[in-house]
Amino acid sequence: MKTKIFHIDSDPIDDVIQTSATIIQQGGLVVFPTETVYGIGANALDKDAASHIYQVKGRPSDNPLIVHIAEKEAVSLYAKELSCDAKKLMNAFWPGPLTLVFKKKPIIPNQITGGLDTVAIRMPSHHIARQLIQQAKIPICAPSANISGTPSSTVFKHVYDDLNGKVDVIIDGGQSTVGLESTVLDVTQSKPVILRPGAITKSMIETILNKAILDESTVITDQTIPKAPGMKYRHYAPKGNVTLLEGTHKNIIKYLDTQDNTIGVIASNELCQKLPHSHTFPLGPLDDKSLIAKNIFLALRTMDEKNIASIYIEAFDDQDLGKAIMNRLLKAANYQVKQL
Repeated sequence: MKTKIFHIDSDPIDDVIQTSATIIQQGGLVVFPTETVYGIGANALDKDAASHIYQVKGRPSDNPLIVHIAEKEAVSLYAKELSCDAKKLMNAFWPGPLTLVFKKKPIIPNQITGGLDTVAIRMPSHHIARQLIQQAKIPICAPSANISGTPSSTVFKHVYDDLNGKVDVIIDGGQSTVGLESTVLDVTQSKPVILRPGAITKSMIETILNKAILDESTVITDQTIPKAPGMKYRHYAPKGNVTLLEGTHKNIIKYLDTQDNTIGVIASNELCQKLPHSHTFPLGPLDDKSLIAKNIFLALRTMDEKNIASIYIEAFDDQDLGKAIMNRLLKAANYQVKQL
């Protein structure tokens, strides 16, 4: 398959959107930018198109896809019930990096939901994503645009490396601004439940709802069908072995001094500045978790490009956005943590 490449900084936007929307309507696959990560999209009402996404990614069939819409009003077409909580959250955070899980209507194929009776829906804020959905006039189901299990793609190069020749279109929209997949929240119960942490944090949700919610964003057993992407299978893993280092900068530096210069280190700016190692990737200052989150997948992909066999990553506190950061890092490391 020859993949058509568009660059939104040089190609006419109208042509990009029209061509890509037509391909979606015809059952094809389009990789497009969102504010979270790049997505590989298909017609969410076409079970065969959805199945093609799973094939291209090598994604387990029980790992649900998120349905992307362009207007809040579209939710009622695909979800059976909209609770008061859901409406409050849609008004507060849509468009944006929050996915809500509803009981689904039959119009949504089971292939998209992993056989569950629920559907995950979000309204992205990226202008290209929104225009594409609007022009296609159908919802677009889209997981992250990468080979299943590897770090998600937040820049065009990494999408191209994984999917060129496997999809119909790739739209280059620059680097994702959020850099982590959306928060996934189950609103089918009286007390909403976080299934995957993201940029919309637990405290932000509780502030809007004025009540406590639950957080069940942990890996589940192989016997359980996941309600949201990222719950069951290993995700975000680079080729090299990843170890998280938990401790003071002094202790981390002392430990890394015992390693040879071929290792890779992903850490805060403050820590990287103190390290002599050749392959360091500064994520950002410790007091800027948004920048750290934005750079995580880019850092992991960079280590792959350098063929780094042993990667050490600084552990961060898990407060607010730190919860989402550590969720991704722990999975990338397969829960291998060294206390220092």
